Parts: sequence; structure tokens; C-alpha cells
Amino acid sequence: SRRAGAYTWSMSRRTVDTVMAEARAASFKTRSIKNAAKNAGLLLALRMVDLTTLEGKDSPEKVRALCRKAVCPGFTRQGPLPPVAAVCVYPSMIPHALAALREFGGRAESPRSVSAHQTHIKVAAVATGFPSGQFPLSVRIRDTQEAVRAGADEIDMVINRGAFLAGRFDEVAKEIREIKDVCSASASLGGPAHVHLKVILETGELETLDNVRRASDLAIEALLADGGQGPAGTGFIKTST
Repeated sequence: SRRAGAYTWSMSRRTVDTVMAEARAASFKTRSIKNAAKNAGLLLALRMVDLTTLEGKDSPEKVRALCRKAVCPGFTRQGPLPPVAAVCVYPSMIPHALAALREFGGRAESPRSVSAHQTHIKVAAVATGFPSGQFPLSVRIRDTQEAVRAGADEIDMVINRGAFLAGRFDEVAKEIREIKDVCSASASLGGPAHVHLKVILETGELETLDNVRRASDLAIEALLADGGQGPAGTGFIKTST
């Protein structure tokens, strides 16, 4: 809720029962799933994958090979496996990813022009001082703007974990809102009509499940800060890089 310009996370003050959470997570590994349901689940998981390369030695050739794999990850007896959801790269590789996806048939000029026999694999880009999130906010905003101008459909931002762990929650929420504003204004920047913002919490660095809960609530509230008036489906949260 908004109060005097500050954000509060009343739900985040609830503590997480670590023992029960670990037991619940462990129980997923002991469930028996029928083959039909298992196969359907695996295919769904594949269709939701962001096929990613984020290395210092990334090159246009490597991104091109990744895009080929994104369009056709492999084959089964029933035929080719479905394409993945997105290819995730550094901002400098966005043009190469777009060109390769169009070459391999994984990218239409517009999602609205996709037929029943086509696909439209999205291009995601890390931004906001990835992976540390420690850059000045002005640099992170400019980083996001450039990625949007280059044609990214999705922006993967990392929160400033140092600020979060220091208790500067309003600062973290403000930064998420400002990056979301850039994504919401993507069309005016020459980018796609709608750009999704994916907020990476980097849960492995948040130290406790209570912090993970607080960061999750904080990020969700910041993404919804426009009162739901922004484009539908413009943001969600991720656990880690």
C-alpha cells in the first residue's frame, strides 16, 4: 500500500517456516507422475525456457547457433520438439539474435502476423547493470533504454541486493518502478509495443526465506504500482540469474 510516498509490505512481515518450506520442496521429488502427464509437463517446460548465453566470449556466431537451437531444440519419434519461449542475450547481441531468428523461421515481423504453423520466439536482454545491479540508476535506465531501442521483447533486471539487505526497501521498489516505466514506454523509444519486465531477485544472495518472501512481495507490488493501468502481463519475478 502507498502511504505518504513510501511503500510498506505488511504481508512481508510474516515469517516463513523454513522447516515446513524445505519439507514441502522435498516432497515434490517423491511424487509419481504418469508418463502422459510427465511428457506434457516436459513439453510445457521446454516451451517456457529462456535459452540463454551470457558469457564474456559471446559472439554473433554463438548467438546464431543458439537461435537455431531455440527454433528446433531436438527431435522425438513423434517429430520435432517445440521451440522455446525466448532467447536471452546481452544487449549488444540483440540485433544478431533478431536476424538469426528471422533466418531460421522463429521470428515473425509482428506477433500478430504469426500463423498456426509459425512461432514468434522472443528476444530477452539482461540490463540494469547485470549481474550486480550496483551501477548508478541513471546508467541502468540508459542500459534498459538502449536494449528496448535495439528491439528486446523482454528485459531481465536484477535488483540491487546490497540495498535490499541494508533495508533500503523503498529505494529498491523505486528502481523497479523506474525500469518498468522504460519498458512501458518502449513504443515511444522505437521498440516493441509491449516489453515485459522480469525482476530477478537473486534469491541465493538474500540469505533467508523471510528475505525471499519480502523481496517477492516488494517486487510484485512495485510492478503493480501503476494501479493495473499499464499493458497487461508486463512483468513478473524470477528467482535468480
